[in-house]
Amino acid sequence: MSDTRRRVKVYTLNEDRQWDDRGTGHVSSTYVEELKGMSLLVRAESDGSLLLESKINPNTAYQKQQDTLIVWSEAENYDLALSFQEKAGCDEIWEKICQVQGKDPSVEVTQDLIDESEEERFEEMPETSHLIDLPTCELNKLEEIADLVTSVLSSPIRREKLALALENEGYIKKLLQLFQACENLENTEGLHHLYEIIRGILFLNKATLFEVMFSDECIMDVVGCLEYDPALAQPKRHREFLTKTAKFKEVIPITDSELRQKIHQTYRVQYIQDIILPTPSVFEENFLSTLTSFIFFNKVEIVSMLQEDEKFLSEVFAQLTDEATDDDKRRELVNFFKEFCAFSQTLQPQNRDAFFKTLAKLGILPALEIVMGMDDLQVRSAATDIFSYLVEFSPSMVREFVMQEAQQSDDDILLINVIIEQMICDTDPELGGAVQLMGLLRTLIDPENMLATTNKTEKSEFLNFFYNHCMHVLTAPLLANTSEDKCEKDNIVGSNKNNTICPGALRFMRRIIGLKDEFYNRYITKGNLFEPVINALLDNGTRYNLLNSAVVELFEFIRVEDIKSLTAHIVENFYKALESIEYVQTFKGLKTKYEQEKDRQNQKLNSNRFRRDAKALEEDEEMWFNEDEEEEGKAVVAPVEKSKPEDDFPDSYEKFMETKKAKESEDKENLPKRTSSGGFKFTFSHSASAANGTNSTNSKSVVAQTSPASSNGSSSKTTNLAASVTATKGSLVGLVDYPDDEEEDEEEETSPRKRPRLGS
Repeated sequence: MSDTRRRVKVYTLNEDRQWDDRGTGHVSSTYVEELKGMSLLVRAESDGSLLLESKINPNTAYQKQQDTLIVWSEAENYDLALSFQEKAGCDEIWEKICQVQGKDPSVEVTQDLIDESEEERFEEMPETSHLIDLPTCELNKLEEIADLVTSVLSSPIRREKLALALENEGYIKKLLQLFQACENLENTEGLHHLYEIIRGILFLNKATLFEVMFSDECIMDVVGCLEYDPALAQPKRHREFLTKTAKFKEVIPITDSELRQKIHQTYRVQYIQDIILPTPSVFEENFLSTLTSFIFFNKVEIVSMLQEDEKFLSEVFAQLTDEATDDDKRRELVNFFKEFCAFSQTLQPQNRDAFFKTLAKLGILPALEIVMGMDDLQVRSAATDIFSYLVEFSPSMVREFVMQEAQQSDDDILLINVIIEQMICDTDPELGGAVQLMGLLRTLIDPENMLATTNKTEKSEFLNFFYNHCMHVLTAPLLANTSEDKCEKDNIVGSNKNNTICPGALRFMRRIIGLKDEFYNRYITKGNLFEPVINALLDNGTRYNLLNSAVVELFEFIRVEDIKSLTAHIVENFYKALESIEYVQTFKGLKTKYEQEKDRQNQKLNSNRFRRDAKALEEDEEMWFNEDEEEEGKAVVAPVEKSKPEDDFPDSYEKFMETKKAKESEDKENLPKRTSSGGFKFTFSHSASAANGTNSTNSKSVVAQTSPASSNGSSSKTTNLAASVTATKGSLVGLVDYPDDEEEDEEEETSPRKRPRLGS
């Protein structure tokens, strides 16, 4: 597993046509019983887990690119790539693949990439069964060659056949020789044809052709061909820019020739893609996907090779922090790191983590602290870009550094204080650098991205550090402008000398009020901070400008949100001054809100005057319950009707006594009688004459039969109840017969409350 020849990175192509790194491991080709064939296996070098298991399919098209890449597709939208550390390892695996497919290892593509529908369509056409016959590479054939290259772009199968023909015959180098001849002869028509030919070859999207075109021998001639766009009146001078204007600077001499060549190639190919080639149309956007992959893998290789060369990076850091290094040299070193960090963005997350950890270990943050304090604007700008990469990668890493730094350094030279000073002292009229630094500072002090672990809480630790060591630096300009009782009064008056400060101070106050925090509101009212705002509004007069709109919006917010404490403060102290402003209804609305709230408070106060206290209410309730208890022990006697004459009293008394005697005789009859079964029979008879004024009777009989206790002394009893209700209505009938009345009578008769209790 320690053999570096077989060390590879596994990549998959995502939906955005970008390569995702799946891990690093070692590749082997063995027979897999489950897949029933020779397969490529990649096991992770970290834990030996299986990263890739892919059967070498005899019909799959494998491509070998740049001597260290093998690319293939296993499904319609699933592309794979193996990037080898060494060319020898790539050659070994390529031979295994070619052996399984019966191909010569010298080929770069094992199968023709043919779409199934295209294959069926072109099988019937005998002229497409062979490679495309290219015209002879001569000046008088350039127009024919251009037409041929342009015509095949719409057909995938013909693109593949043309690419194979160009590769096998070494045709590209012959075309570039014709370009030199046309340029010497000033043959403009031939140069225009060569532009179409080279552009069409790029759109063939073949990595094997790119390796030829972008080699040191050919790339400048390719750029030269692309200068002669027929749509332009004059050719562009791209070669002049690449050779004279764009200078390759080695801040530290690069001894690895392969690395140097890779850097040159990547820069030039990126220039071709971004500058020379026109923006592809919707139909051409996939034609250059392989070119994008070519640049991507080159950048990955460059970053990996530089990162592994610790001597090179150590030397760069040493010169960057050395006081003896001149300004020009330091500027070049900082620009190198800026490009280096920009290249790192092409890395996958795990590789990018390792990259930034390497930089942190070598001392990137102390170096930035030195260069960000320099007077050179370009150096500070590049250092800010590098710092933004670090903050974006890991804010916690930066916070940890500055907190450790505070234990050894004074507050004035802390990295975060240097950033604050650069933000405050930005000389750019548009404050471009200040805005960028402000965003970075906000990210660092944002509690939402701070970590909380069992051992420590980054939020509390860093915020305490920031308020103790950095807040005085951040607030120094505010305190300087508000000293000697100037406060916002001078800054918000709106005079010519302060008209740039005024909106900022007003915006700051609006943000505080927008929090709707009573702590801040009390501070505002206590300090009478509305006075300078209102003075600014009155001094502004009838001018309709930004200041006027901002102040009115501030008071309108207070009215709409109904902030009662501020509303009361404004109306009670400043309404007389604001009463004359009638072009908006804001201030009258504040007065209305204030009066409504005052009325509510008065009504609440008045209603409380007529309420008894809680103790009095409790005493009243206790007396009421006591009266209820006394009444429960007394007989309730109906009041005597005073309307009857006193002469009727004897008759009423006699009727009462007769009714009493009849009731006593009924009670004797209703005594329980033992039945033959050992139970008791209860019979109740109630006179209904009093209710309906007739002699009709309602008789109710309830038979309760209770079996005696069993011989074994069991307490279980069986009770059988039979109830019969007979109701006979009297001769008098009401004017209206209500069915509901009958139902109520039945409910009263069957009510459980009127059933006798049964004893054993």
